[in-house]
Amino acid sequence: MFVYGTLRPGDVRWRFLEPFVVDEGWDDTITGRLFDTGLDYPAAILDDRAEPGGTIIGRTYALLSASIERCLSVLDAEEDTVGGRYRRIVTTTAAGINAYVYEYGDGLDLVPIESGDWFTR
Repeated sequence: MFVYGTLRPGDVRWRFLEPFVVDEGWDDTITGRLFDTGLDYPAAILDDRAEPGGTIIGRTYALLSASIERCLSVLDAEEDTVGGRYRRIVTTTAAGINAYVYEYGDGLDLVPIESGDWFTR
């Protein structure tokens, strides 16, 4: 699982992911653009829909194999709490890992986060 915003350690939704990770994960990136929604959470648009050349900074986590389906169910439900504006997709990270990530759909006014990092916006 690649996380770039509120699912990262230290932010408000980490508690939903933490029980399902194998270890501390690793710093990683994906291609795309990161935006501030103005609602205390970010939005990621991957390069097939965003202006090319951007980098989104986050962490990748291996998930416990025995509980992957439960993890995805919990996270899908949590991501839906923001109006169903996100969808879970698979992308390839800079480390070459195929990972789930939640990508933004539409419906909000977005402000670019030029650093690509939610924590240093």
